[in-house]
Amino acid sequence: MLEDRSCLVTRDYRTEGNWAACMSYRHDRIEVQNGKRPLENDQESDHVQCKLQKQSDGFNPVGVALSLGDSSASPDEQAGNQQHAGNNSDSVTLFQAIGRDNSIDCLVRCSRSDYGAIACLNRDFHSFVSSGEIYRWRRVNGVVEHWVYFSCQLLEWEAFDPTRRRWMHLPTMNPNECFVFSDKESLAVGTELLVFGKEVLAHVIYRYSLLTNTWSSGMQMNAPRCLFGSASLGEIAILAGGCDSQGHILKSAELYNSETGTWKTLPSMNQPRKMCSGVFMDGKFYVIGGIGGAESKLLTCGEEYNLETGKWTEIPNMSPVRTNAARNDMPATSEAPPLVAVVNNELYAADYADMEVRKYNKQNKAWVTIGRLPERAASMNGWGLAFRACGDRLIVIGGPRAMGEGYIEVNSWVPSEGPPQWNLLGRKRSGSFVYNCAVMGC
Repeated sequence: MLEDRSCLVTRDYRTEGNWAACMSYRHDRIEVQNGKRPLENDQESDHVQCKLQKQSDGFNPVGVALSLGDSSASPDEQAGNQQHAGNNSDSVTLFQAIGRDNSIDCLVRCSRSDYGAIACLNRDFHSFVSSGEIYRWRRVNGVVEHWVYFSCQLLEWEAFDPTRRRWMHLPTMNPNECFVFSDKESLAVGTELLVFGKEVLAHVIYRYSLLTNTWSSGMQMNAPRCLFGSASLGEIAILAGGCDSQGHILKSAELYNSETGTWKTLPSMNQPRKMCSGVFMDGKFYVIGGIGGAESKLLTCGEEYNLETGKWTEIPNMSPVRTNAARNDMPATSEAPPLVAVVNNELYAADYADMEVRKYNKQNKAWVTIGRLPERAASMNGWGLAFRACGDRLIVIGGPRAMGEGYIEVNSWVPSEGPPQWNLLGRKRSGSFVYNCAVMGC
């Protein structure tokens, strides 16, 4: 299919994958020829050019600029591309020899890392990827790839593909100084990474789009907040609790739909809480632990939200927090929110103090210690350590405490394979304190 055709995309990638290679096409050089894997070159210019060479059957050569943010295209071309990107009809045949349905069946099973090269083949492929249609079809076919997104330096975000063990660097955020030093939460939903913070007078949300490889702002919740608990399930996410701009602890909750870009106010929880954690398990949303009450005490209960009935149910002792004696009477706000994650509908927690992994027994409503955390995963009362579910595995991101630049490690364990045995997936020179972390599955 690709014989005698080459597609050149300039890039600056070196030993790391750069997500610009996959969607902005400005920093990567990929050569697809005779069905071979992409080739890399570090010394190319900052431009994208696709060349489809003339074949003996009379194929007309076409040159297409495919940068999603490229301003070199004429207004008519840009309008045509936008109209084409929204065209999901069967007239877009992709691989003509096998038809649209078979083409989609093949493409949805390709790795997300390959979609930049695929989008360079022609306008139909570019439209299929950049419109997000390929990710909608992946959801329909049950194809999900999980990447970890985390920040170890203010305004800088990295992505890590645990399957190919590839690092990628996202574009730098460009907010004001107030946002830089404010409390921030992060959430990945659909093909978006949302970072919540505060500017001078109000809360603000920065959104990174996987489809355009760009950051944008301007989105607003119905009730802006920070220090909330959240989790995502496919294209939806639920955010519960937190604080408003006056510091009042909230019990309200909202649902965000990344497909429509809309926010929906949900029924309120039974108790207001902040600095809590959220997970989806068995098709329901859970908010766990946090701080609440008139005296801002540590909460040991959780709450379950049933999406079908729209009702909250309080669950006692669902938080994996330690007893007051074990905590040495530390202020409740000195500790990080519960480090919890769900794999295969089982709830796990990281106990940073004892460096243990714990599992929640749903029947007995109790926590049981099942093993150890990676030895080099240091934290400050739980802050700076990431504990996340990533498909069928648990991921721990952290590093040893070090003066100046240290390194970060990504360790994983698959619970279905037995007791915790951590495998090192990647290590990179970086700050060892993880400010924010989210997992995007699409």
